[in-house]
Amino acid sequence: MRKAAFLYEESLSRHELRDGHPMRPVRLQYTFDLLQAYGAFDSESSSLVLPRAATDEELEWLHTKDYITAVRAFSSGTGGIDPVAYNFANQGDNPIYPGMYEAAALSTGATLVAAEMLVNRQVDVAFSISGGLHHAAANHASGFCVFNDPALAIKYFRQQGLRVAYVDIDAHHGDGVQEAFFDDDQVLTISIHESGQYLFPGTGFVSDIGVGKGTGYSVNLPLYPYTGDEIYLEAFYDIVPSLLQAFAPDVLVSQLGIDSYHSDPLTHLQLTTRGYEEAIRQFAKLGVPWLALGGGGYDLMAVARAWTLAYGVMVEQDWPDRIPDSFAAQHGVTRLRDDAAPEVPTNVYNDARRHAEETRLQVKEKIFPTHGLSG
Repeated sequence: MRKAAFLYEESLSRHELRDGHPMRPVRLQYTFDLLQAYGAFDSESSSLVLPRAATDEELEWLHTKDYITAVRAFSSGTGGIDPVAYNFANQGDNPIYPGMYEAAALSTGATLVAAEMLVNRQVDVAFSISGGLHHAAANHASGFCVFNDPALAIKYFRQQGLRVAYVDIDAHHGDGVQEAFFDDDQVLTISIHESGQYLFPGTGFVSDIGVGKGTGYSVNLPLYPYTGDEIYLEAFYDIVPSLLQAFAPDVLVSQLGIDSYHSDPLTHLQLTTRGYEEAIRQFAKLGVPWLALGGGGYDLMAVARAWTLAYGVMVEQDWPDRIPDSFAAQHGVTRLRDDAAPEVPTNVYNDARRHAEETRLQVKEKIFPTHGLSG
């Protein structure tokens, strides 16, 4: 049986970015509570692991000293630094809040602990649900993300001499991670997302394939709004497994944002728990050390249910569909899995299918030859 670690402590979910902000860390607590209700941590093969804060030295593997200093100053209320210079604004995506540095350093540290456990062969898979903050850049915040823990984990793996595949299934393009490794042929980044034509951050087109020796190692699969399970999985199966097998990574990093869910308030993809879980199962089949990260997701109960299913795949447990009474009574949800898919008008479905087919062909044309694959 696969040995797994789940990185969590309650302090990861206590902060609030701003009243009314869509990123609500309490979703992490809901996920943990649901998994605990299922007895997910009762097995010897599944361990609950506490995080630690990332150090400034670790943060500097990607982020500039000036930026780290600014985040610390904003967090403590120290004046004298212009927030706009680092893309912070109280009414924008990236508000300043008390304890911001500590919260961001702890979620980043959780991911680094998970990465260390994999390198030390303590576990086969580690799930850091507070991580996956893939938009942050070296010198500024972006898209609710202060520090870019996926990129920092990849930097750590590279320091160990490991080749890394990063696959991002968040509805938003993983722009910060792509940027960090755009010229690196030892890191394969794959992002499957709602097209930047329609959604933040407005990037992640098929033509973004890397530069220099990294050409062909940045892969983007942008999808049309209202793409559902069937079309999504066809595109996923057609592109991702072949590239992962050809690249043959030493370690897999996956960003498992569930803002692709059909009721997510910020996005337009139409995935159900079935489509999401099927994608997760493909990662489990690769058979290499696997670092799984959280990410987006703004329908709180959809997050808890989907990440519970994801951890079930990791620990090879098929949780009962009936949600335990203790959780169901508190949160008003009774089923773990969706039993129906949302209806999409025929013309929209046809547009989504045509877009996905064209995108798949372009990826095969631009990317596959680099990896010895034919279209």
